[in-house]
This record gives sequence, C-alpha cells and structure tokens, in this order.
Amino acid sequence: MDIAASVAAFRARVDGTTTAHGRAAGSVRILGVTKTQPRDAVLAAIGAGLTDVGENYLQEARDKYAGLPPAIRKHFIGHMQTNKAKPIAALFDVVQSIDRLDAGLALAKAARALGKTSRVLIQVNISPSERFGAAPAEAHELARRLRDEGLDVDGVMAIGPLDGNVDAAFDVARTAYERVGGTTLSLGMSGDWERAIAYGSTMIRIGSAIFGPRPAREGAVA
Repeated sequence: MDIAASVAAFRARVDGTTTAHGRAAGSVRILGVTKTQPRDAVLAAIGAGLTDVGENYLQEARDKYAGLPPAIRKHFIGHMQTNKAKPIAALFDVVQSIDRLDAGLALAKAARALGKTSRVLIQVNISPSERFGAAPAEAHELARRLRDEGLDVDGVMAIGPLDGNVDAAFDVARTAYERVGGTTLSLGMSGDWERAIAYGSTMIRIGSAIFGPRPAREGAVA
C-alpha cells in the first residue's frame, strides 16, 4: 500500500469537507491511529506529512515510537490504567482518555515526578455501547479538578455510537467540549469523520483509511 499517497488523498478529502462547512482547510488535524501497524508504516505516514500519531497500547508504542522526531505528537488513546501512569506520562505528549478523577490524579502525579506538564483530553461517553468515558454533564467539573492538579486539559475526546442517532451523540460531545474549553475536540474515526467535522471536530482519529486493514496483533498488552 502506498501510504504517502493515502495520506495525501485523505488530507484532500478532509480539507474538502472542512471547507464545505465554512471552516479553513487544514483546521482539522488528522491523528494517525497506528494500532498493530509496523514502525515502517508509521515512518512512511510521518514522511508524508502526518504530525500526530496515536496508540491504544503502551507496550506497542514503546518500540514503535522510539526516536520519532520531536515535532511529532504522540497520543495515548487507550483506556488509562492508573498503574501505567508514569510510563504513559513519559512516552506520550497527549493522553486523550482521561475519564475519571483517579486516572487524572495518577497522571498528574507522574508528570510532576518527571518535571513535565501532561496535556490531556477528557473522554466523554456518548454511546451506549462504549464502556469508558465520563458522563458528559460531569466533564466540566472533572476538567476543573485536573487543571487544579496541574494538567493541561485541552478539550474532549469521544467515540461515536456504532448505530443509532450519531448526530445527537456528536451534539452532546460538542456541548461538553464547549463547557470544558481548550482547543481540541477529538471526534470522528474512519466511519464517521465527515459527520464529526460537521459538529465541530478539530481532530479525527484515522486508522484504516490511511494504513489499510490492520495486521493481526499478537499478544499486545495495555
């Protein structure tokens, strides 16, 4: 698969959708979801201009993301386990999946020990099939508590429903983002990114539309 061509073609599609909704081309960032993809594919996407990459699993990211250029932003998008806070804080630039106070407190403590400020998004639950995520009405208070702990809370992440009223769910995510504040509404994946842009998404998380089908993952752990 020609990943460079895929990145360019997808970027053009995103910019076309963005401008159709009255927003500037380039204002929606593409996060390349590299789950199960080999390091060579990650480097090819970066070489084609991708500046944000994301992983669900810490163990997978350790080798895959080692030595990436400093300008590349590494996002943790998997479920945040408190016992993994220190290595996650050390490796990733952004943690998109803070959905409860104890996870945020653990990350804040780890970041302080490392002498860094971790940027995070509050994950809100907008889908009945999704296991994780804070209640949208509680996201603002969670963000306030975590800012008090020194975390840079930069917005909201949400995973859309597999079926049902996607528009209503995305509207809930947008409202939560407006209350939380920040610069990033991480909303939309390969199957629903166009609707997400219509609801104000500033970042879409894309895997197969860039990298093709995922290779089988063998024995990865969070």
